[in-house]
Amino acid sequence: MLNIFTLANGRLFQEEIESLEELTRFQPIWVDLEAPTLEEKRWIKQHYGLSIPEDAMDEDIEESARFYEEDNGELHIRSDFLIDDDEDPRSVRVAFILNQHNANLKSRGVLFSIHDEDVPVFRLLRMRARRAPGLIEDAKEVLLKLFDADAEYSADTLENIYDELEAVSKQVLAGDVTDTRAGEVLAAIARQEDLNGRIRRNVMDTRRAVSFMMRSKMLNSEQFEEARQILRDIESLDNHTAFLFDKINFLMDATVGFININQNKIIKIFSVASVALLPPTLIASVYGMNFQYMPELAQTWGYPYALGLMVASALGPMWYFRKRGWLK
Repeated sequence: MLNIFTLANGRLFQEEIESLEELTRFQPIWVDLEAPTLEEKRWIKQHYGLSIPEDAMDEDIEESARFYEEDNGELHIRSDFLIDDDEDPRSVRVAFILNQHNANLKSRGVLFSIHDEDVPVFRLLRMRARRAPGLIEDAKEVLLKLFDADAEYSADTLENIYDELEAVSKQVLAGDVTDTRAGEVLAAIARQEDLNGRIRRNVMDTRRAVSFMMRSKMLNSEQFEEARQILRDIESLDNHTAFLFDKINFLMDATVGFININQNKIIKIFSVASVALLPPTLIASVYGMNFQYMPELAQTWGYPYALGLMVASALGPMWYFRKRGWLK
C-alpha cells in the first residue's frame, strides 16, 4: 500500500496512490509504504530516483548500520515501534529515508517510511495532523512528531500496565491464593513483564534515533528544542519502567510464596499423619512378632485390647498436634 501526505492550509492530507500517474500529480512531504509491492517500489525509484534498500526492514541488521547519512544527503533511520496487541504485543521495524535534496521535492524535502504492517503511532499522528493546523511544517517535523507520538504511545501503554498490575495486586494481597488462581496471576504478570520490557527497548531505540537527528545538525532551533523535550519525556518513562519491574518482581515473589504455603500445607498433612501412625504401627509390629503363642488368641479380649491400644496411641499425638495448632 502506497500513501502520500501533502500539506494544505497547515493540515496534513492523505492520498492513496494506485498508479504512477497519480503519484506525479502530488508534491508530498511524507510517502508511506506499507508492505510495498515491487511495482510500488518501482514507482518510487522512477519518480523520486530513490532506491529502497533490500534490507530496509531486516530485523538482524547491525546496530551500527541503523542510523547513517549518505553522501547525497539522504538520512537513513531504522527504528522499532511498539504494537500493544492484547494477544501478541510486538515491535515493528520501520525504515525511514529523509531526502532533502531532490528536484521533484522543492524545498520541503520528503520523508519515506517503509514497514510491513500498520503502526498505531502512524494512525495517531495522522489523526492529530488533520485536527491541528500548523502541527507539521516539513518532512523533518513529520519524523520528530512520529517519535514524539511513539513516546506518548509508550506512556499510555505503561498506564495500562499499571492498571493490569493493580488488578493482579488485589488478587494476590487478598490472600487465600489457590494454585489455580496463582497460575492465572503468574501468566498475567509474565505478560505485563514482557510488555514492559518491550517498552523499555522501544524508548531506548527512540532515544537513539532522536539523538542521531540532533547530532546530524539537520534540525532548526525550534525542532532541536522539541527533540530535547522528547528525550526528557523518554527519561521519565525509564523511571516508570524501572518501578514496574520492581513491582512485577514483588508480585511474582508474593505469588510464589503463596504457592509454597499451599504446598507446605499438603506436606504438613502427610507429616502429621505419618507421625500419628507411628505408635499404632509399632504396636501392630509387636503383636505381629513370632511368639510361642499368640497373645491375642490366648485371651478373648486380645484383639479388642490390641486395636484399642493402637487407636489410643494414634489419638494421643493427634490431640497434641491440635492443641499446638498444627492441624489448622
